[in-house]
Amino acid sequence: MESIRRIAKQAAAADPAHDFSHSERVLANALKIAAEEGGDTDILTAAAFLHDIANLPKNHPESHLSSGRSAEQAEKILREHGFPIEKIARTKDAILCHSFSRGLTPETHEGRIFQDADRLDSLGAIGIARTFTVGGATNRPLYELEDPFMDNGRAANDKANTLDHFFVKLFKLGEKMQTPTGRKLAEERILRMRRFVEELRSEISNLSD
Repeated sequence: MESIRRIAKQAAAADPAHDFSHSERVLANALKIAAEEGGDTDILTAAAFLHDIANLPKNHPESHLSSGRSAEQAEKILREHGFPIEKIARTKDAILCHSFSRGLTPETHEGRIFQDADRLDSLGAIGIARTFTVGGATNRPLYELEDPFMDNGRAANDKANTLDHFFVKLFKLGEKMQTPTGRKLAEERILRMRRFVEELRSEISNLSD
């Protein structure tokens, strides 16, 4: 496992929102959920290290293929390093199904835990930091100047600005969690994000009047 970790760290994306620290946080989330729900920690660890091994930037036209490519590369790495053969398919399922954009439902218990663990890193204080990091990397404005909180009927569009991503996706992740523990942790983090958005409202709303 240490060899796999070294390979993943060396291959990690330069993107601060998807670098190796992201993998380590996802692993911590997965182990926290598994402590309550059960699950194979070898599979969760390997998936955490390798799930973004072929990650593409969010604005890349083939970004939606990242999880599939990562799953295939992960199988090759795991076979080369003597990972138990009977666990490789479940590890691939976890990696393939973690992506929100693919819209897949995991077939395994570890896959469900891992999907929750990865999505938890999109929430809470770290989720706020990562959201604005991705927004900056793709040159999106922080918010829609004329109607930042859609008070006047504007439809949310997170391709046009970063703040809308909270309403398009992040606030909805709690209901999409696969495990009871993941759902509980997500709800706690979403409350922090809602407080942040309200603080932001208090600071910028008067600017758009």
